[in-house]
Amino acid sequence: MVEWAVTDRRPTVRRIEDPPPPPPPSVRAAEERDIPRIAATLTLALGDSRWTRWALPADGRMQRLMRLHELSAGHRAVSTGTAWVTDDVTAVAAWIPPTGAPGTRPLPADVRVALERELPQLAADRAAAVDRTDELVAAARPTGPHWWLAHLGTRPTARRQGAAAAVLEPALARSDETGVPAAAAVHTWANAVFLRRFGFTVAGALRTADDELPLWVLVREPGVSPRNAASA
Repeated sequence: MVEWAVTDRRPTVRRIEDPPPPPPPSVRAAEERDIPRIAATLTLALGDSRWTRWALPADGRMQRLMRLHELSAGHRAVSTGTAWVTDDVTAVAAWIPPTGAPGTRPLPADVRVALERELPQLAADRAAAVDRTDELVAAARPTGPHWWLAHLGTRPTARRQGAAAAVLEPALARSDETGVPAAAAVHTWANAVFLRRFGFTVAGALRTADDELPLWVLVREPGVSPRNAASA
């Protein structure tokens, strides 16, 4: 940063050191008490996204999205020990782990039943397109065990403060420690670029089953160093 200092003779220039970056947000494993805020944060982050408008009918869309996040990012990820949040729950990363991954728990039967029953109902007349697209994505995912990034979001008021990078780190660290890759699917190139900063690379470029949206499947091999991720 450059500051101008004006004297009575002539202007001079004095260089001031840029302030140090703020410390990264504190991150912790999500708890059951966090589920309502997890759902709210992800709904605020993704409520106007193209994926939301594509995957969920207009009738009651925000209520459907809230319930989807409550089930998938809340109950599923919290019960398996694979959701991380900032202390104030303004950023969330929720994963589906490889079977038997250290530090994780099996998915409870009641949560599995709720997911199988309710997710198709939430998608309603979009369920067939969503299911066919999930099949396309599944075919492009790594064939072996891997961490799957199911949900990532930051409230608009908390963006560009390092929160997304912070909540991603715990699962990526586990990926590195165990030698198991991580993977994700995104619907915008901006999101693909974001994940590439953490060592993800594009493994496949697809489109949804009805050809409405682009899709990119990304894979991160264990041990890859992130690039300029701290401001995310």
